[in-house]
Amino acid sequence: MSAVRNEEPFNLRRMARDDLDAVFELERANYAFPWSMGIFRDCLEMGYLGFVAEDSEGIRGYFMVSVGVHEGHILNLCVDSSLRGRGLGRQLLRHAMQVFRQEQAQTVFLEVRPSNKAAIALYESEGFVEIGTRKDYYSSAGDKEDALILARDLF
Repeated sequence: MSAVRNEEPFNLRRMARDDLDAVFELERANYAFPWSMGIFRDCLEMGYLGFVAEDSEGIRGYFMVSVGVHEGHILNLCVDSSLRGRGLGRQLLRHAMQVFRQEQAQTVFLEVRPSNKAAIALYESEGFVEIGTRKDYYSSAGDKEDALILARDLF
C-alpha cells in the first residue's frame, strides 16, 4: 500500500523563537499530554536543533533533536493530524537523520509510545530497531505508559 502524498511541497527550516507560538499550538492540538511552551523555549535556548515544516497554511510539522558525544536523540517529532499518512513525517525524519550525520552522530535514539503503531511503523521502515523499554515514561489518561526505545546506527 503506497502512502498518499501531499501535493504541495513543504519548506523545512530551522525553528526560530518566533515559531514557538505556532509550534506550541500544533503540539497541543496533536497530543493529549503536550510539551509545555517552557520546554520548547528551553530546548532552543540550550542549543538543541529544531526544524519546522511549513506550507502556505503555516507550520504543519516540526522536530526537536539533541546531539552530543556521537549520539543523536529525537526528542519530539510532530505532524499536523490532518496531514498524517501523506509523507510529512517521513520527510521530517529523513531531514533529522541528515542533521545527525552533519553533526557526526553515529547512533540515533528515540522513545515512542507502544500504542503509536503508525509512528513505530515509520521508524522501523527507516531502519530503527527496538532496543529496550523505559518503564512509566509517558503520562497517560489513567496512569503511565511505558516507552519503547528505538535506535539506528548511521555508519
